[in-house]
Amino acid sequence: MKATINAPAAVRHLKKADPVMAGLIKQVGPLRVPVKQVDDLFGTLVDAITAQQLSVKAAATIYRRFCDLYGDPDLAPDPAHVLETPETSLRAVGLSRAKTLAVIDLASKVVSGALPSLTELVAMDNEQVVQSLIKVRGIGRWTAEMFLLFQLGRADVLPVDDLGVRKGFMLAYRLAEMPSPRTLLAHGECWRPHRSAATWYLWQATRLDVLKEPV
Repeated sequence: MKATINAPAAVRHLKKADPVMAGLIKQVGPLRVPVKQVDDLFGTLVDAITAQQLSVKAAATIYRRFCDLYGDPDLAPDPAHVLETPETSLRAVGLSRAKTLAVIDLASKVVSGALPSLTELVAMDNEQVVQSLIKVRGIGRWTAEMFLLFQLGRADVLPVDDLGVRKGFMLAYRLAEMPSPRTLLAHGECWRPHRSAATWYLWQATRLDVLKEPV
């Protein structure tokens, strides 16, 4: 089992390692990363594909419609059944053509065994998980990192290409512009092995009114 988020340990480490992060933590409050319990890899990844570039509400509606094609709006179908479904039917539930092709590719890789099982992914390190998932059409590094963070609850994930994380860093550290991914990665070395917690706090810096006073 790979290291998962330990809130008390993460907060202690970040406060000690980084004074600015310590100030941000003081203003935001307790760490509350909403890790989901993964029990269906196919359904989880279809949900992730569906959610790309959509609001939470719109994505949830489309995902339920997709599941409802197979008889239960709250249960992901067998991927083998998806492969038997005409593309037109998948498009009809609201999936774009690109997302339809991504879902079909995902189903194909699950059925063929080209995609590791959930048990196998849990045993992998972070980079191995990312490299396994990005082989699926429509799943890029960011989506794989969100899977690591919110589905597997991994402790040390820093999505340096995420605009929210970069903007949060800019606000918290009083920069004139957002840092480059390389700059963020370099600074984030002091947050190891709790970069997931740092990521969450940087998101809060953009979403909450916590930065009226210098941290």
